Amino acid sequence: MTAPLEHEVSTMPDEALTREPTGRGAQAVSLLLVVLVTVAAVMVPVQATLAGGEQAYRRIGLTHPGALTGSITAALRGLADLASATTVGALVWLLLLGRTRSRRAEHGRSLEPDDRLVQSVLRHAAGWWLATAAGSVLFTAADSNGLPVETLSDTTALRFALFSGDLPRAWMVSVEASFVIVLLASLARGWTPHLVALWAALIGSLAPVVVGQVLVGPNHDFGGDAAVVQTVVGQALLGVALVMVLRLATGQVPRWRTGGLPAGWIRAAWVGWFLLVATEVVVTWFKLAGSGPTSSPTGMLALVRFGALVLLGVALAVIGRRPAVGTLVGGLAAGATVVVGAAMTRISPPQFFVPTSISQTLLGFDVPDAPSLRVLLTQWRPNLLFCTVVATALVAYGWGLWRLRLRREGWPAMRTLAWVLGWLVVLIATSSGFGKYSAPDFAVHMGVHMTLNMLAPVLIVLGAPITLALRALRPSSEPDQVGVREKLVALLPSRLLAFVYHPLLVFALYIGSYYGLYLTGLFGALMRFHWAHQLMNLHFLIVGALYFGLVIGVDPNPRRLPHLAKLGILMAAMPFHAFFGVILMDSTRIVAETFYRYLALPWAHDLAAIQRVAGGVAWAGSELPLLVVVLALGAQWARQDDKEAKRIDRHLDTGLDDSHEAYNVMLQRLASEGEARP
Repeated sequence: MTAPLEHEVSTMPDEALTREPTGRGAQAVSLLLVVLVTVAAVMVPVQATLAGGEQAYRRIGLTHPGALTGSITAALRGLADLASATTVGALVWLLLLGRTRSRRAEHGRSLEPDDRLVQSVLRHAAGWWLATAAGSVLFTAADSNGLPVETLSDTTALRFALFSGDLPRAWMVSVEASFVIVLLASLARGWTPHLVALWAALIGSLAPVVVGQVLVGPNHDFGGDAAVVQTVVGQALLGVALVMVLRLATGQVPRWRTGGLPAGWIRAAWVGWFLLVATEVVVTWFKLAGSGPTSSPTGMLALVRFGALVLLGVALAVIGRRPAVGTLVGGLAAGATVVVGAAMTRISPPQFFVPTSISQTLLGFDVPDAPSLRVLLTQWRPNLLFCTVVATALVAYGWGLWRLRLRREGWPAMRTLAWVLGWLVVLIATSSGFGKYSAPDFAVHMGVHMTLNMLAPVLIVLGAPITLALRALRPSSEPDQVGVREKLVALLPSRLLAFVYHPLLVFALYIGSYYGLYLTGLFGALMRFHWAHQLMNLHFLIVGALYFGLVIGVDPNPRRLPHLAKLGILMAAMPFHAFFGVILMDSTRIVAETFYRYLALPWAHDLAAIQRVAGGVAWAGSELPLLVVVLALGAQWARQDDKEAKRIDRHLDTGLDDSHEAYNVMLQRLASEGEARP
């Protein structure tokens, strides 16, 4: 893969290269490192599979598919993980770190990544990811169903294997995501298509993780959330390190004022590094399930991963002074982390063999007490994913306020209060007893989702985070880079955001989410998985933010509606929620009955009564948030009218506006014409 990259760089014009060349020694070492990491991505997972042998399959109730099937599956997993990390790293580089040029398009200014080397890396890595993910669909299905390679020609058996487990379906998601990235990388040249590609890359990276070893068992809610955060942060941080090694292999290192990377990225990378270490601690604690770190292969490999993360921290510490050295150390650490992680997926962790109750299998924890008000207020269980999101939102907002304070600029206190309260509502809804019981009790679940969809977004959009970011961020000081502020300014009027904020789309999502989720079999299918429950929470929060961003949002967006239209959208939604609540209360069909019957909780024997309470919550629970919205919309309307009246008064005071005089002249002319008629 390096030869095409070198040829492409060699044919680039000199003015396109804004990176200083490095010595041949560093280039040779980086080429060797690329080869070693690629070989290790194949050999280490294969060796882990062969070491376990047939006994490793039997211990978890699987039929051994043969050494060849297991080895090919392991090799494909290692290569796919390496390719996906490189793909995400290339996208992060193009969106945040690489050179971006501004050009005039038909409808205004647009931004376009201008780093052809990394664009080539993106195309190659996404292509490799597509190929290895497609192979993983086939061989993972065979591996988990005990099918040797020679039986893959049996279409009946293969069709059953493809859809009999979660992991082959997860790899299908990765195939779709990588295919989208390949198309966008080949056909699209703008900045926003790369943003779409990044979202697809993260979804494709997460799919095999959330249905892997963190899917079930005691405390799998902690393990699953930590794995999600670790994957998102790790794909970006480790992927950028791998991309930098590939750049160094072509003889180029970025020329930044800090020597290796922008100072802002270094600070962000340190935050990401601490998150990686923290989540690795949680995931390892979950997988070891109380056993010692040296008592199992999983523990030993986890120690190697910790060592690789320490090495990554060393790379961050030295890259500012020694870019080439930091790049090599960081690439070695990133490669080791990815390769060892792939090998760990081929070994059953001790957590697989601990006694587990039904509640622990489906929820991650037991819920022996009925959800009384005291229980809901006192029995907290931290939701690690949303705790991370809330902490990130509050810290980022606080950073913006600090930047404004340094410049002695003011910011409305009510906006800060609304932002803080909104995220506190999210924290309470997901990490208190309400969040803990939102899965086993349908009435509590409905209250949590109504809160995340209606109350929290109202407060969050009133905090005006985009406006704060535009004021806090400074224009880029680098002559060859468009900064984050410029990219944010270019994104706001883009066609992508205009599509996302289309009133009909937002309204359909806001209303249709309840009907499509709860009145079909989708809710019952999703509730079996913690990751799916978290996805529902995120969906309702994001859709609510889009909807109320249109109605009472302070931030700029490409769909600025008149106040009368905002009021119409608001009023149109009210009967749909009431009707949905009535349907739940009157329905004889129990929503997700199989899931709740399988839980068999002693305090949840009357599912019909619980559903009637949930219907009442859906019917009446939206009244208070909508009242807040109506009051906020009325205040905004009155404020705008007052500003418009003051503007007109100022204009009239200048004596330049003769509209009133023209109106009086028109009335006099009409009166004169009436008197002149016989």
